Amino acid sequence: MDELKVILKQKAAELEKTLAELIELKEDELAPDLSEAMRYTLLSGGKRIRPILTLLTAELLEGNYQAALKSGSALEMIHSYSLIHDDLPAMDDDQLRRGKKTNHLVFGEAKAILAGDALLTYAFEILAGLELEPAKKIEIIKLIAVNSGRQGMVGGQTLDIEAEKKELSLAEMQKIHAAKTGALIKASVLSGVYCSIYSEAEKAALEEYASNLGVLFQIVDDLLDLTGDTEKLGKNVGSDEELDKSTYPKLLGIEGAKKAALDHAQKAKESLAIFEEQAEVLIMLVDYLLSRQH
Repeated sequence: MDELKVILKQKAAELEKTLAELIELKEDELAPDLSEAMRYTLLSGGKRIRPILTLLTAELLEGNYQAALKSGSALEMIHSYSLIHDDLPAMDDDQLRRGKKTNHLVFGEAKAILAGDALLTYAFEILAGLELEPAKKIEIIKLIAVNSGRQGMVGGQTLDIEAEKKELSLAEMQKIHAAKTGALIKASVLSGVYCSIYSEAEKAALEEYASNLGVLFQIVDDLLDLTGDTEKLGKNVGSDEELDKSTYPKLLGIEGAKKAALDHAQKAKESLAIFEEQAEVLIMLVDYLLSRQH
């Protein structure tokens, strides 16, 4: 695990540098306050798991690392936009994110909405400039658009809002989370695939890995919202219960949710068998996410 922590720290540092360069204020900045609102959330830290998945996948397949770095950065911008909008009063109405006041409390609701919009659209500007052959570039743009939009993250968020104060079955809840959380994780892994040369068997294995990792991530998130510490998490705990959302602990109990997390962790690891020891870092990442405390 210590070896993995060193790798994650190194990858996160590369991403922080790239994100800071991409969002650097220009002399001819049209709306400097908007850019500051974008920077506030984008550069507020976080684990950077999604773009790290892109980098690790590209490394596994000996792909174009610089293209993966830019693709991962674009994905992190989309993730940041979703956090800004998630925190708004009309959505989850949160006051704390990564240990700081949420974007709308600092810049106002209107500017927070626009900052999210700007991060989303800027992500696709970055993707359009990837130094890859056109077919691969289009594949990545389509992948991220689909998994970020109405058939992916945004669609999942919509279902999540509609499901508040309703009793859902496990299958219904899994449908929501596969889109709300899992879609962007899938896009992160497959972006790394499309930055590389790969076989269909390798792509299928990594897609299965991403699918199980997405469920694992959501289960652990649900457990932390119930049992975690606000100071460590950098956000308020108990919001799922307050909004009466369906979660894994609510449907399965805490022990049942922990067992489900272990099951998906095992499936994620097994899906990488095709790569043998070359996938060691991606396998270690599963255990890291399984045991995370924040």
